[in-house]
Amino acid sequence: MTAAVAAAMAIMLPRAAGAQVLGSDAAACTGGGGPAILARIEGLKDRKGNLKLELYPADEEDFLADDGVLERAGKTFRRVQVPTPAGSGPLAMCIRVPHPGRYALLFTHDRDGKNKFNFWTDGAGFPANTKLGRRKPPLASALIDVPSGVANVTIRAQYLRGLGGFGPID
Repeated sequence: MTAAVAAAMAIMLPRAAGAQVLGSDAAACTGGGGPAILARIEGLKDRKGNLKLELYPADEEDFLADDGVLERAGKTFRRVQVPTPAGSGPLAMCIRVPHPGRYALLFTHDRDGKNKFNFWTDGAGFPANTKLGRRKPPLASALIDVPSGVANVTIRAQYLRGLGGFGPID
């Protein structure tokens, strides 16, 4: 597949799926730009609060580290946050990356809109879509390789489901 065909497919995929591309970085995914990640979000519990994508370095030490610490150290960190759109149907979010390479990506659904993860009500997800359980997810579940164009990923949101920990809504 040529680069032009791949770029055209990356542009058409969100529209073909009927998903509006959300976020301040949307042009990086819909305009054939990049490098960026186009994340299709599935399995939301509801349509309230805010949706957030966060980009981290692909190493254990920096994975899920405080954004201020990462930024002061000159390390990769980026956040895209949007209000959860009303209605139903597919959602897609775009986040730019500094250059092609491997990154760690976190999705969160901040249902109460307080901009602080609430273990009891909020949702989370990673590119690997493995069940999160009750522990900090392993770095491997968050890794994504980004080419010079747009990397496409589907992330299934997970929420606390009793004693078993986090899992997708059936």
